[in-house]
Amino acid sequence: MSFLVGSASGALVAGGVYYGLSSMISTRTQQHRADLHYLSERLVNAASDIPAPAPAASRIPQRPFMSMLQSSWNNQVEALFRRTRDLDQQVVDWARRTLYGGDASRTKPE
Repeated sequence: MSFLVGSASGALVAGGVYYGLSSMISTRTQQHRADLHYLSERLVNAASDIPAPAPAASRIPQRPFMSMLQSSWNNQVEALFRRTRDLDQQVVDWARRTLYGGDASRTKPE
């Protein structure tokens, strides 16, 4: 007898939980449908003369001094790297002349 009562009470609880979840999902679905319909109507019936913000390119301020400063900095860094590369090449040429003798521009002796 307790087996039947336990099974029946379990089925009753499971049915109640299922009904509660189903009802909640149905209610929320109806709310979402109503909200989406309202937003859709607002979008379709919106006035077309709503002022839009200015494009991003026009909102960026022009700073000639800053761009001149950046250009000068970039030129100095470029010159520094170029001098470093030239110094490295001079060291390689010097090492070839010292170790192998003769012309440093030749990479392979004849």
